[in-house]
Order: sequence, then structure tokens, then C-alpha cells
Amino acid sequence: MLDANRLFPADPTTRAIAVRLYETVRDLPIVSPHGHTDPRWFAENKPFPNPAALFLQPDHYIFRMLYSQGVSLESLGIPQADGGEQAGQTGQNHPNDPREAWRIFAKHYYLFRGTPTRLWLDYSLSTLFGLTERLRAENADEYYDTIARKLATPEFLPRALYERFGIEALATTDAATDTLEYHRAIQTSGWKGRVIPTFRPDAVVDAEFPGFQENLKKLGEVSGEDISTWKGYLKALRSRRAFFKQNGATATDHGHASARTADLPVTECERLYARVTTGKMEAGDAELFRAQMLTEMAGMSVEDGLVMQLHPGSVRNYNPQVLAKFGRDKGADIPATTEYVHALRPLLSKYGNEPDFLLILFTLDETVYSRELAPLAGHYPSVKLGPPWWFNDSPEGMMRFREMATETAGFYNTVGFNDDTRAFLSIPARHDVARRVDCSFLARLVAEHRLDEDEAFEVAQDLTVNLVRKAYKLA
Repeated sequence: MLDANRLFPADPTTRAIAVRLYETVRDLPIVSPHGHTDPRWFAENKPFPNPAALFLQPDHYIFRMLYSQGVSLESLGIPQADGGEQAGQTGQNHPNDPREAWRIFAKHYYLFRGTPTRLWLDYSLSTLFGLTERLRAENADEYYDTIARKLATPEFLPRALYERFGIEALATTDAATDTLEYHRAIQTSGWKGRVIPTFRPDAVVDAEFPGFQENLKKLGEVSGEDISTWKGYLKALRSRRAFFKQNGATATDHGHASARTADLPVTECERLYARVTTGKMEAGDAELFRAQMLTEMAGMSVEDGLVMQLHPGSVRNYNPQVLAKFGRDKGADIPATTEYVHALRPLLSKYGNEPDFLLILFTLDETVYSRELAPLAGHYPSVKLGPPWWFNDSPEGMMRFREMATETAGFYNTVGFNDDTRAFLSIPARHDVARRVDCSFLARLVAEHRLDEDEAFEVAQDLTVNLVRKAYKLA
């Protein structure tokens, strides 16, 4: 299933350069500074239950495609919000049986033709499980049995796979109120793998987040601070950031609907906080509070050194029926137009020139790469560009990013690659795709005499490991 020259240029001369570059980065360690894998996997180090639970249920790239073609999420065993049945809880041949879910997946494997998901899946199935025939309905059970047998062996325990993948560091994404018990269990286990948390405060800074008032109450409880006042609320957030940093965190992450920021006087912040915490919000208060909190988080990053990531522009949980039945983050998120220049000006006017502050910007709106993001990163020393994210982390999306961002921001105002995935087995596949695309882009510059080949070898190393280590303080 895997051609050795996949994703490399068709032109023989350029391809040969890409191959030479790739050989020098192919086996470098994987540094994964932003993702959504479960720290419990590595703390408990238990076998993954079955192929469906490992491949299908955590990966919204897979089940959103199947859903778009009329395959029910119930049949794939996607957990329901009310705790309803999911694959693995019922008997053989039941619609929610994991083997039946896998058969449905195999029957519809053709839907992934031409997608990055197909590249990731073929890579995992071939390199990890030795399965070299294309997955289809006729060999679904053979695939399932082969994978299930290997998952029961010590070589396929989470920690063993982490080591096999050559992972140097792996960051998870964790709520501000998380106890980080699994991270602490990893740290005290004697295992040498580096799995670190990332501070994600969305649930306690977004007044429209489900359960916001309850989340604030929990923030006060876990921090031991009085969150009834603006001052106490900020103190609680500082306390939690310090707790995350003590447990290995190097970054924060913010998934706001927009990139809007604000810089309000303290008295206005106090009045705004009182309105959002007492349920007396006026029109626009929720967005204004999110905007102010981005600037507050930037100020805290100046204080404590945590790198700040901003992931705006997703209209999350767009399908109300899926949200009601299956809960959040079930593949129904849609990108939206996102503006950065005016939105970020209050934050950057206050902190953009701080020497120890780093803001990494992501986007789902590719139209802003060359017009807004690259010029911002090409000026502010505090701004760097994150790699193509989510819907854009395809070979084409990665190439478009390099073409549109490099001319203004260069390579060194970007931060390498991160996989941003819940699907553990796709991590090496995603990094391999990124390395191949970057080497292809560099090879074209060499072939066009725009870059010397010795420089291309240096840049390839930097894009693969050096920039991400430096940006996320993971050296």
C-alpha cells in the first residue's frame, strides 16, 4: 500500500533532491507539542480494547466522513452523551458490536480515497500490523483479528508504542480544573516517557461554554481561591497555571470562536465579570469577556513563561442533533472566516514586544496566511505561525501553507509540525506526511536555484525537530 516515493514531486530531478533530504529527517524523534491523546493510556498502560476502539471511536476524521454518507454514529459505537450503548458493551453481531463496527468501516473504506485520512490509515495498518492489502469488506475480519491479536501483546501497550514511534515529548490538552492525576502517575511510575499537560481554560473563560457557572465553582474549589471577585478569579487562574507548570506544562491553548482581544480598564473588567458570573449578561458580553481573557492570559504568559497557543475560527458542534445525542467534539465542527489584524491589536499593542512572550497562531481560514498571519509573524518577535491545522493538515494544505507563509514570514517564524490528534496510532503517520511535504517544498526551491542544497538540509532538520523544541521549550 505504501510507495517509498509517495508525496514526492513527479519530476525526477526534484524528486531525487526530496529523497535525499527526507533520508536525513525520516528517523528523527517525534516532538508532539499539541494533541488530544488520553494521559490515562500511559498512566495505566493497559491494552487497547479492540480495533474499533483504537481506530474508529477517537478519530472524528473517520466517523464524520462515514456520517456524511449516511452511516449512523451508533453503528460505529460512538459513545452517547447519556451513556448509551457503544461498541464493546454488547454481544457478537449486535449493531454495536466492535467487530460489526469494523466491518462497516471496511465496507466504506473507499470513501477515504484521496484524503489524508487514507494516508494515515494505510501507514498505520502497513507499518504496525503488516497488513499490505487494501482494506475492504472481504478482508475486514482478517484485519480485525490480526489487529486484535497484536493489541493483546506487550509490544502494543501504550508505552511500548510511544517508544516504538520514537516520541521525544507528547503534550495532551487538559481542562484548567483537571487534577492531572494521570500525569502525576506517569511521572512517579519510573517510566522515562515524557507526557506533559497543556493548560486549556476555555471552560472557565467562555461564559457561553456549557456548565460555565459550575466550572467557575470548581475552579474556586481546586484553586482554593475566592472566585466571586475579578481579582480572586485571576488569582485562581494564576494558581492553576502554576500547578500545570509544576507538572511539566510548557504551554497554554485557547480555542475561541474568534481571535478578538480587548484591553479594558480594571473597573470595567470588574463590572463585566460581575455580569457574566451572575447571569445578567448584556448583548456582546460573552464575546467581550473572551476577548479580555485572551489579553489576560497573554499577560500571565509574560509572567510565568508558558507559551500561548490560539486556535480560533471553528464553529463548534454545528449539528444540534449530533450535539444533543453524542455531546461535544463529535465531528460536527465547521471552519469560519477569521480576522486577525484588528482582532489581535489590543493584545499585541500591550504584549507583542515583550521579549519573553510567545504567541503561536493557528487558523482554519487559509485566506489569511499571506494577507494577515505571515505579515504579523514577520514583524512581531512574539508571534509565530502554527502549522496547518485540522481541516488543512493534508499534503495540499501543508504545501499551500509553505507557499503562502514563507515568502513573508520565512521558515524561522514558524514552529515546525504538530499532529493535534486523538488517534494515537496516526501520530507517526502524520509526522511522516509533514516531513515528506516539507522535503518536497525544499527540493523545489533547490531545483529552482532559490536555495542551496546544504541550506535545505539544515532547514529540513529545523522544520522537523529544532523549531518545535525551541518554540515550546522542549529542548
